[in-house]
Amino acid sequence: MERTHHYATTVTWTGNRGSGTLDYRAYTRDHRIEVPEKQHPIQASSDPQFRGDRQKYNPEELFVSSLSSCHMLWYLHLAAVNDIVVLDYTDRAEGTMVELKEGSGRFTGITLCPQVKISDPAQIDQANALHQAAGKKCFLAASVNFPIQYKPNTIT
Repeated sequence: MERTHHYATTVTWTGNRGSGTLDYRAYTRDHRIEVPEKQHPIQASSDPQFRGDRQKYNPEELFVSSLSSCHMLWYLHLAAVNDIVVLDYTDRAEGTMVELKEGSGRFTGITLCPQVKISDPAQIDQANALHQAAGKKCFLAASVNFPIQYKPNTIT
């Protein structure tokens, strides 16, 4: 049975310094991301290389972290249904984006490097194999047109 899910966000530009987009340097790239029924908005900007505020999240970081988060949630689910007890999980994900000469760009890959602690040393190989399965289940990973690599390190 196929089900459809809808997601709504509001992105509000907060970077008008008084003259709008009169010129490329006249405004900041600051904006606020809100989701209905969520407590805290996300203060965001563009990447500092594109005149953004390095203290705020940028779309590229949010994109990489979204893929990492989706993967983790599927991994934890698969671990639970396969009787693997995960005690700790941290992923230091990295994405590569290529900026083209005309100014556009695209991601060419993301590498997830989950550090996973499980309770049973006999299950390390099985726990590592679950990353490939989680990658096939992750809704976001299935929606991108570039490779995602998995470099897990599982310990007990």
